[in-house]
Amino acid sequence: MRARRPSETKVETVATVQVCAPAKVNLVLRVLGRRPDGYHEVWSLLQTVGLEDELTVRVRSGSSGLQVQCDDADLPTDGRNLVHRAAALVLERAGKSVGLEIRLSKRIPVSAGLGGGSSDAAATIAALNHVLGLGWSAGVMAQVGEVLGSDVPFFFFAPTAWVRGRGEAVSALTLRGTRWVVLVYPGFPIGTRWAYDQLSAMRDQVRPMREAHQQMAAKSSLSWDEVIPLMENDFEEVLASTHGIVREIRRKLLAEGAEAALLSGSGSSVFGLFHDEEAAARARASFSRTPGWRTYAVPVCAGPFVCRETSTPDSLAVS
Repeated sequence: MRARRPSETKVETVATVQVCAPAKVNLVLRVLGRRPDGYHEVWSLLQTVGLEDELTVRVRSGSSGLQVQCDDADLPTDGRNLVHRAAALVLERAGKSVGLEIRLSKRIPVSAGLGGGSSDAAATIAALNHVLGLGWSAGVMAQVGEVLGSDVPFFFFAPTAWVRGRGEAVSALTLRGTRWVVLVYPGFPIGTRWAYDQLSAMRDQVRPMREAHQQMAAKSSLSWDEVIPLMENDFEEVLASTHGIVREIRRKLLAEGAEAALLSGSGSSVFGLFHDEEAAARARASFSRTPGWRTYAVPVCAGPFVCRETSTPDSLAVS
């Protein structure tokens, strides 16, 4: 057999990056009129929290193909998965042809109002922007992510931001101080489209914006003491009428000492804000004995995505 000459050896560059994708809660969520494109106009204050999925992205420059693996067997790993769709979209937008292997470790409950899928999609875009050296700004990444879901753009401006329109208009702000959050997922998902349909069917008219909210939105920096009295979610009353457990969880969180408690997104998760870790841990323990529920005591997040290279890119000689 003829020996391969050095010039015939194909060199493949391999790089691996890890990034955590945090959950979000809606400190304020107003659902306003329906837009000409069929979506509702939303007005929301979002905050990331320390419950995180983790993505490991491995790039092989000398090959092609996209594979997604997930430790949650109930989630598809093909084009129905937002991580898969986000990766394909980035490669198309960047004009790149590389091999991608993405492993998703899932911790955020699915269809729970916590933005897990949107955060995973945004984290995928951020990881590929980093490892492929694309140099995209947060604004460009948000534009790419906008077609994947209304919550995706927010995560590029986290940890705290106002979100308007259908989710594409994002304005970051500073939320001074810190809080701990107790998340209670009651073991069942709520579909976003179903929740919007219920809201439209059950309300006669859209409540106008509160002046206090408009004044708050004009500021670039807020304290928790300013935000907490003005927390509200338009979905809460509607879902409490169809899922009474939402109201019960909220009442129990307040009874356990939460400064405020609210449905997150379109549900089904409810969260409570606590001043410190000890109080949050006590409250979480009071929910931990309910079968089928998942509860977490986590801090609010302090920054955007951080991409960590887990190994130095190496060159492998392949046939």
